[in-house]
Formats: sequence, C-alpha cells, structure tokens
Amino acid sequence: MSRGHVIRSLALGISASLGVSLTSCATTVIAPSDTTVPIAATATTLPTGTPAQLLPRLLVEVGKLSDAIGNNDHKAQQLQTIDNLWNAVRPAVASADGVIVTSFDGMIALCHTGEKVNRPADADKCFRNLTALAGDFLAKHP
Repeated sequence: MSRGHVIRSLALGISASLGVSLTSCATTVIAPSDTTVPIAATATTLPTGTPAQLLPRLLVEVGKLSDAIGNNDHKAQQLQTIDNLWNAVRPAVASADGVIVTSFDGMIALCHTGEKVNRPADADKCFRNLTALAGDFLAKHP
C-alpha cells in the first residue's frame, strides 16, 4: 500500500467514525400523544362593600405591592388581591364618576406593569396616585 492510500483510508475511517459519533449526539424530541392538560376551574369571589369601605382596603393592598416586587415574594398573589378589590369597587366608581374611573384604571395598569417588569418604583407611584384619586373620589362621593 502506498503512503497516500494509507492516509486516504485513515482519513475516510476518521470521517466515518466522526459522522457516526456526531449523529449519535443529535437531540431527540418525543412528542406526547396527549397534549391536553385539564385546567381546574377557579372561582373568585369578589369582596363586597361600598366604595368608602373598599377603596381604603385597596390602598392597603397596593401599599404592599412595592415590597412584594422588591423581595420577589408573592407579587402575583398581591396583584390578584388588588385586582379583586378593584373589580369589586370599579362599577360603583364608574357609576358615580365616569371620568375618574379611567384614572383609576390607568393606575391599576401601572401596578401590573410594575409587577411584570419587577419595578417597585411603579408600584410606589401607583400607590401615591391611587391615594390621591381615592381621596378625591371619596370627598365628592362620601
């Protein structure tokens, strides 16, 4: 055998074994046969009360959001509590003052942004503005 023939055979052998070893490293994805996941129904009971009762409770819960975001501790649950209180009191606020309700909605959206992007400062700003809005609303609609 000539030296060139040996080198070529060796190169082919290395290429073949490299090809086999590389194909054995390929990622295998096994698709499940059943991709449906049953979702348990959850019922949310909204708090009840007048705006004079619910708005102060809303402010207390919004005041806790900044710490929950900063500590990355139960922030989604805190936001759910805020949403439940706002959803309970929103119809009464909208009925009494159709303009101020949009400002409340904007501040609740800011709370959501703060939770989503982990920015406690947004929750603080939300709290300050909601405190002013609630004070104005309750002064006009005791």
